[in-house]
Amino acid sequence: MAGRLPRADLLLLAVSIGGISLSAPLITATAAPALAIACWRNVMSVGVLGPYALLRHRAELRAISRRALLLAVAAGVLLALHFALWMPSLRMTSVASATALVTTTPLWTILLMRLLGRRAPRAVWVGTCVAFTGVLVLTGVDLTLAPRALAGDALALGAGLAAAGYMLLGAEVRRTVSTTAYTVVCYTTTALVLLVVCLVSGTTMSGWSAGVWGQIALLMVAAQLLGHSLSNRVVRTLGPSVTSTAILLETPGAALIAAVWLGQWPSVWAYPALALILLGLVLVARGGRR
Repeated sequence: MAGRLPRADLLLLAVSIGGISLSAPLITATAAPALAIACWRNVMSVGVLGPYALLRHRAELRAISRRALLLAVAAGVLLALHFALWMPSLRMTSVASATALVTTTPLWTILLMRLLGRRAPRAVWVGTCVAFTGVLVLTGVDLTLAPRALAGDALALGAGLAAAGYMLLGAEVRRTVSTTAYTVVCYTTTALVLLVVCLVSGTTMSGWSAGVWGQIALLMVAAQLLGHSLSNRVVRTLGPSVTSTAILLETPGAALIAAVWLGQWPSVWAYPALALILLGLVLVARGGRR
């Protein structure tokens, strides 16, 4: 089966994983407040996608139903919550821990779907249990290192939960709305919510060097335009199981970049925990396609 997959799309998927993996180390290395980075990242994304959406999808945006619009706005609020929790977590715990815990989004998605009455295959629940065991091990390791690291773990887990809600709402909206129209509404909402949060909290929004602005722009290009956009592009041909499983490589990818670039080498006891989380997520991805 793997040999029949389009090589061009596999290459695009590899670029996507590289862009997403660069996200966490780049945020950690950028000398600006985490909330400000999150806000400007989304503002820049709207600045890039907005003109195209207004040019090619103006009629669709005007005709969007009230229900779809409200769901897209709600998804944007949850995405803002995701960024507001995850980006600060990178300043409190290691890149490896924060990335592993935020990628538990599929587990939260399964649990939320169960609450909505949808049953998951047994393999999915086995994978969920394995991954959460890894979460418990990882948070136990960080607790022995510092309470601040454990607090960062909690923020990353909350970010994963917020992302699960964002994905479920987005999937519902995209049943009747194009990806471009939905993305513009969602990202605009996210940017506005984060801007309000930054203003209320007194977060510094400017006054940085050109290098910092360049890092924020690179983050927007790498994580959103290349990372998430290319993943959405190839999922049609490679399938959700291949794509979602490949995205799990963000955890070791981000950990490797952080180790080489930032000198953040995880505790030796963290490696078994990371392995359990990845194994559980692979089981979830494989079980979900049956």
